[in-house]
Amino acid sequence: MESLLISNSDNTESSGSSNPNPTNQLSLDQRFQIVRSVGEECIQEDELLNLLAKKPEPVCYDGLEPSGRMHIAQGVMKTINVNKLTSAGCRVKIWIDDWFAKLNNKMGGDLKKIEEVGRYFIEIWKAAGMDIDGGKVEFVWASKEINARAGDYWPLALEIAPKNKINDETGHRQIMGRSEQDELTGAQIFYPCMQCAGVFILKADICQMGTDQRKVSELTTKYCDDVKEKNKPIILSHYMLPSLQKGREKMSKSDPSSSIFMDDEEAEVNLKIKKAYCPPKIVEGNPCLEYIKNLIIPSFNEFLVERSAKNGGNKTFKSFEELIADYESGGLHPADLKPALAKSLNRLLEPVREHFKKDKYAKDILKRVKVSLNFHGVVIYTQFLSVLHRLSLEQRFQIVRSVGEECIQEDELLNLLAGKHEPVCYDGFEPSGRMHVAQGVMKTINVNKLTSAGCRVKIWIADWFAKLNNKMGGDLKKIEVVGRYLIEIWKAVGMDIDGGKVDFIWASKEINARAHEYWPLVWNIAQKNNVKRLIRCSQIMGRSEKDELTVGQIIYPCMQCADVFFLKADVCQMGTDQRKVNVLAREHCDHIKRKNKPIILSHHMLPGLQQGQEKMSKSDPSSSIFMDDEEAEVNLKIEKAHCPPKIVEGNPCLEYIKYLIMPQFSEFLVERSAENGGNKTFKRFEDLIADYESGELHPADLKPALAKLLNRILEPVREHFKKDSNARDLLEKVKAYRVTR
Repeated sequence: MESLLISNSDNTESSGSSNPNPTNQLSLDQRFQIVRSVGEECIQEDELLNLLAKKPEPVCYDGLEPSGRMHIAQGVMKTINVNKLTSAGCRVKIWIDDWFAKLNNKMGGDLKKIEEVGRYFIEIWKAAGMDIDGGKVEFVWASKEINARAGDYWPLALEIAPKNKINDETGHRQIMGRSEQDELTGAQIFYPCMQCAGVFILKADICQMGTDQRKVSELTTKYCDDVKEKNKPIILSHYMLPSLQKGREKMSKSDPSSSIFMDDEEAEVNLKIKKAYCPPKIVEGNPCLEYIKNLIIPSFNEFLVERSAKNGGNKTFKSFEELIADYESGGLHPADLKPALAKSLNRLLEPVREHFKKDKYAKDILKRVKVSLNFHGVVIYTQFLSVLHRLSLEQRFQIVRSVGEECIQEDELLNLLAGKHEPVCYDGFEPSGRMHVAQGVMKTINVNKLTSAGCRVKIWIADWFAKLNNKMGGDLKKIEVVGRYLIEIWKAVGMDIDGGKVDFIWASKEINARAHEYWPLVWNIAQKNNVKRLIRCSQIMGRSEKDELTVGQIIYPCMQCADVFFLKADVCQMGTDQRKVNVLAREHCDHIKRKNKPIILSHHMLPGLQQGQEKMSKSDPSSSIFMDDEEAEVNLKIEKAHCPPKIVEGNPCLEYIKYLIMPQFSEFLVERSAENGGNKTFKRFEDLIADYESGELHPADLKPALAKLLNRILEPVREHFKKDSNARDLLEKVKAYRVTR
């Protein structure tokens, strides 16, 4: 029988004048060393050298199944390897195995969802820096290519099949992520023959895949032997990054703790690396060291470790061998290595995060992919953080409890978390003007704590309530603009909005949609409370009991109380200034004989920056830092803030450090001259207080440090409102509105 193998002899010239022959810049040996460095294994090196000598633009085959979120090996390592190959003059054809994913039942076998994941992968590679625009990287969709060239492809696949026994084929099941115990379908048995045919249909000179796929690469060389084809594709098998957990050979998408994903947020990366296996002085089987070797050093040509002087001071490692020597000797400890690794990984991932935040097309794809993945039971890290880290009941309780300065009742909270995997937390706000730092940063910290402990947070955008309280002159359109501006800030400052556990609910829309449920509930509450009781709740509207209230404002507490039940809230998470209406909700449970009362979790209220100001005021800009304040404004406000030496009580600067800086950065760095004590990093707020009360830490040193860290928190918000036209337009409108209390 005549071989159906598609010859590579017609593909010896470089295509495209935009990509000059690399031999003009690189010697043959240099090209060989670059290409060879991609593979942990190479079969055969002499054939690779001959190929590069004869062919200025060899074709490299790389394939992947679009099957879920992309881990860092697929993202960063593949980008590094592809860029190496193109720099040496190779053309890389990335075979997007959508049909193969269907055969392997990925995404439930739904081709449309598989295609979405494939396009999501391409967006990641773009953002990660793959040389896609250089003209030497081609994405080939298997389904389209096979259909277009069915007359070539299927006869070739069918010719390969009879030359391999079932035992040979089942030996290749690992390329599909299957074990020998898994029962395979007929289609899955045919899978290796199809992948082998793909190598030839793309006229590949080099098969560049993971060491876990070496068997299918061997299948191609066996077929060449069977049909007496001399020009066999060269097998270049790249290294497989191990799991972050002890004793696991490779990363797993079904276990998010085992790997870093390309869309992981900074906090997720930090936590995963913190929990990663990294035994002191042990190199073998140490995944953190493997990450440095295969990701960090190739990307940055160095590895910077920042540490205190007593631990050896900062050190930059220019080679992996140098780092290993320090690590094995104990000169470099995991406690210093891990934060440095996490920082470098986040530096690699930041362009990807920015791309998916700012590019509308990419953002839309990511949203759809997350929905698809969740539908098929793949755990999304940001949605199930508590499950991922296997938090104990006590750990979940401590996280949730830390949100509140007060809690009514702690035993009920513990019972709730024990009995309910995803408690509903209610938080509400009136869109009434610019956002101060307590609403922006503190709310973000608290919401992220709650979602990390498995809670669902429903944020009630109280637009009708703002109208009742005459905010923005009672103009609902203006109130809506302010609400959308506030959401943009939370996005920019890092609230876990995309994780699927935060819902923004517009009061006007929800109440209108469910009016038959809502208003009877409001009237029922109103009937059971006298006017005096309701007036005592008026402070939730920023009013005193002496202010003259309208009938609408009297009914306001009844409506807010109804919201708690309307949203089926288990926990009321609001400021201590709103505890009275939360107590009203618990009292209503007594009236209606309901046992499961909403738990009150009242967070601390940051004071104004001026002396004697109990809380910040939007009508007095000097009393607070706003989320859209420029750097100079923050510096000036903190410079003028009340901060008496040695006095802790009533000191707003210390409050900012306790509730904003320490939760955000886990430390507070004071930079000062040697004569004033030199730089000092406080890891605990208690240590800072001790220094401040004793006079060791002076306001003149504390204030600049506070301003610097506040500006660091606010910088992503400023950037978002500069670069995002929709956010910028909202900000300009809000600034033009008259602030009402």
